[in-house]
Amino acid sequence: MNLLNNAIIRTPTPVNEPIYNYAPGTNERTLLKKALERMGKETIDIPVIINGQEYRTGQTGQVVMPHDYKKVMATYHKAGSDEVQAAIDAAVKAHKDWRRLRWEERCAIFLKAADLLASKYRYEINAGSMLSAGKTVFQAEIDAACELIDFLRFNVYFAEKIYATQPDSSPGVWNFVQHRPLEGFVFAVTPFNFTAIAANLPTAPAIMGNTVVWKPASSLVYTPYLFMKILEEAGMPPGVINFVPGSGSAVGEICLNDPNLAGVHFTGSTAVFQKMWKTIGNNIANYKSYPRIVGETGGKDFIFAHSSADASELVTAMVRGAFEYQGQKCSAASRAYIPASLWSEVKPLLLTEIESIKMGPTTDLSNFLSAVIDRNAFETIRDYIAYARESTGGEILIGGGCDDSVGYFIEPTVIIASDPQYKTMVEEIFGPVLTVFVYQDEEFEKTLEICDSSTMYGLTGAIFSRDRLATSFALEKLENAAGNFYINDKPTGAVVGQQPFGGGRASGTNDKAGAMTNLLRWVSPRTVKETFVPPVQYRYPYMD
Repeated sequence: MNLLNNAIIRTPTPVNEPIYNYAPGTNERTLLKKALERMGKETIDIPVIINGQEYRTGQTGQVVMPHDYKKVMATYHKAGSDEVQAAIDAAVKAHKDWRRLRWEERCAIFLKAADLLASKYRYEINAGSMLSAGKTVFQAEIDAACELIDFLRFNVYFAEKIYATQPDSSPGVWNFVQHRPLEGFVFAVTPFNFTAIAANLPTAPAIMGNTVVWKPASSLVYTPYLFMKILEEAGMPPGVINFVPGSGSAVGEICLNDPNLAGVHFTGSTAVFQKMWKTIGNNIANYKSYPRIVGETGGKDFIFAHSSADASELVTAMVRGAFEYQGQKCSAASRAYIPASLWSEVKPLLLTEIESIKMGPTTDLSNFLSAVIDRNAFETIRDYIAYARESTGGEILIGGGCDDSVGYFIEPTVIIASDPQYKTMVEEIFGPVLTVFVYQDEEFEKTLEICDSSTMYGLTGAIFSRDRLATSFALEKLENAAGNFYINDKPTGAVVGQQPFGGGRASGTNDKAGAMTNLLRWVSPRTVKETFVPPVQYRYPYMD
């Protein structure tokens, strides 16, 4: 480590990574298509990675294309109990040297990884996201490339700000605070729907000097593995992040019961997060320190329209908010409240827009929708649509078709509910299904209260209104209904450094990914006071 570096170093001021448009005739479109063609023909082998070494356990799973599940992109090896314990041991062992490395030298690794993503590996990470996660080119670009690059660059910048935040000193005294990494390892459990989130969960703690055991979702192993290789190329030392695909319960049981557990960084279902929290609570006396628990879980995100809203703006937000990436976003619009006076204008526009949507393989760049992630998701979403078709209180306005003959395709579906407590209005579906409740204009306030109280979640939501008093009233009434609230915009697409992301209630701990507040969770401050000329006797002047 560089003990001679006595410079006060400033990190580069981050700016959000520009989004490529992949329009016909552009160079990026040509390069992406080449990556898609090459990677679509390959079948790679993905190992467990512990302390920089690759392990092949022989217990394997497959990465398939959601739009054509017979095409196998990779075989990945699942970590067993021995590998999980070895990953914990490697993380604990690497902790000493990693935390002693100067913070800017740690940060240099992640800044290099960001630049590698922005240039050398941009098309590979995007193609991997399109083929293995079912993302269209735009959804891949804003996630696997741009948002991940932003997380790395902004988190480095936030780290500098945290280290630079120091207390005042009084005459004869020098005070400072050390922002120490946590004592132990961080367990990162990541989701299938965003490569950026999957990579941010292990790297945010690592930037602050922690070492990590990373369990990726079984349905998103491909791009996390690509990113692990990028981190290695960027100079990340062995053992800092250990990559252990495998069964969530098997990996989690070992990690959550280890006395060295220092923190959990999680994105996934509410039920799994609550179970993890309960396990930690039961084990609390066995840990060396109280683990930090940071989680972002489910959502039942809403669009609420006032009678003054513009119909075309509202419909665009409904279509994009509900159906981009097949509705498989924690923030996706899943319920909408539309006033009766506006519905007669909204309904035909909505039908026209949805009828024009193209759905198919992500390799066809003209498609707006593709397949959902896997069979479990397909069957769960299909069951909700069947419920709407067969029950009273709900009616399918458009869509509802499901086809798993080649890939896991579900049509963009709109359900009209006569009851605001209807099943698809209150339960998380995580698919291309939007349920609409049409309310009477004079019941604006009452319906806001229903919107606020009818689900256990509090992640994202939006108000559409051209009446400032109505907007302000909704902002107040829905204060706790959404951790990310949008005015005249869809409730998706938070940008790192601009809209810190997270929600409360059953949607998580609201520690705001993409903000300094998240990184503060991965340090334990120590206050140091140095007195230059200490007193030499105990008596105070008042005692004379």
